[in-house]
Amino acid sequence: MSDAATPNLLYTLEDRPAPGPAVLSAFQHILASIVGIVTPTLVIGGVLGLGDYIPYLIAMSLFVSGIATIIQSRAFGPVGSGLLSVQGTSFAFLGPILAAGFAVKGAGGSPEDILAMIFGLCLAGCLVEIVLSQFIHKLGRIITPTVTGIVITVIGLSLVKVGFTDFAGGAQAGDSLGAPINLLMGSVVVVAILTTTFIGHPMLRIASIMVGLVIGTILALALGQVDVSNFGGGPAVALPVPFRFGLDFDLALFVPIAFVFLVTAIETSGDLTANSVISNQPVKGPLYLKRIKGGVLGDGVNSALAAIFNTFPNTTFSQNNGVIQMTGVASRHVGLYIGALLILMGFFPIIGQVFLLIPKPVLGGATLVLFGTIAVAGIRILASEPIDRKKVYIMAVSFGLGLGVTLVPDATQNLPDFVQQVFATPITLSGLSAIILTILIPDEKMEEQLEKTEPAPAE
Repeated sequence: MSDAATPNLLYTLEDRPAPGPAVLSAFQHILASIVGIVTPTLVIGGVLGLGDYIPYLIAMSLFVSGIATIIQSRAFGPVGSGLLSVQGTSFAFLGPILAAGFAVKGAGGSPEDILAMIFGLCLAGCLVEIVLSQFIHKLGRIITPTVTGIVITVIGLSLVKVGFTDFAGGAQAGDSLGAPINLLMGSVVVVAILTTTFIGHPMLRIASIMVGLVIGTILALALGQVDVSNFGGGPAVALPVPFRFGLDFDLALFVPIAFVFLVTAIETSGDLTANSVISNQPVKGPLYLKRIKGGVLGDGVNSALAAIFNTFPNTTFSQNNGVIQMTGVASRHVGLYIGALLILMGFFPIIGQVFLLIPKPVLGGATLVLFGTIAVAGIRILASEPIDRKKVYIMAVSFGLGLGVTLVPDATQNLPDFVQQVFATPITLSGLSAIILTILIPDEKMEEQLEKTEPAPAE
């Protein structure tokens, strides 16, 4: 149990709760994270038309998240933070993954070709994070809060179209897009999420997205909008098959994904720092630095496992920090229970089929909120520091370029194919412009020093 130095925790980092409390705490973490784990796969599968593969992909997302959580919490040598850190599929990669999928689909590729390209790109991209993990303490000079905030904001804003399309009925809705019944279901989900967030019990607040999906699906069922005709079909057990869809690679499609791996490395270090604070662990010194490096390295290794076992890149989940704070359980040994339960769930595709029952407007109501909160998280990072003239212009140009190619995609149509594929991605364009401008534009303090050292004009 905790000692007097950690009065807010029932179980500290190295405590070993009995199986009963450990399993209960593990279920709370899973409840808070399962929607985040499976929703990116639902979005990618639905938008790219991956059809019958979606339940299997969802099963693999749960399976890999379980392994990844054990690696992060247990720590194996230099890999893993050694904190109670839940891993799951990252929303940040949705934009470049969808762009890569559309490129393959537009060239006549099959769902297998799409997945081979995505997993090949992600397997190569994880090397970026693995290498950066050893230099994470030096990246702050280039990847500043301004750069990180811009990229995360653009990620959220660029995904809003995907969420709102589902909110209105989905890309395949045809003439029923925007039908009142679709807008009603999506709106009910948004209201349910807001209600449980601001009025509900703390545990309801943490699980508000799940609650919103359940309420929305019940309403859709009552309105006859849930298709159960295909439920229960397919294999009862999903066996992990490494490289099931093969691997492919395209350099132009790789650049945006590699850039997001760079940004998520910085984001993970922030999440692990918050985890350290909540767990009453140091946030400076050699132990802290070791955990940050191990956690970012764990992110990269876990994303490699994700590509090998046919799912999408993993990252450290921040919402589980709220579960630690609420329950007072910071024991990293609980992570082993979380991982074991997720792995077990990953063997059963029926879990993925349950999520496929969710109508598009219901899913859209939830993702609209989720993607919006990603953008807000970026804005909060931008607002965490004083906004001087340099930052104003970095943000102005970066947002202008990033959102510009989103709103006017044909603006890059006359560029060479490689350049077009790289710079037509808002995340890459806004991120690169932010980094370049951060390097090129002098700080205002530096300008003032230069003005003071300039010799006075001769009379």
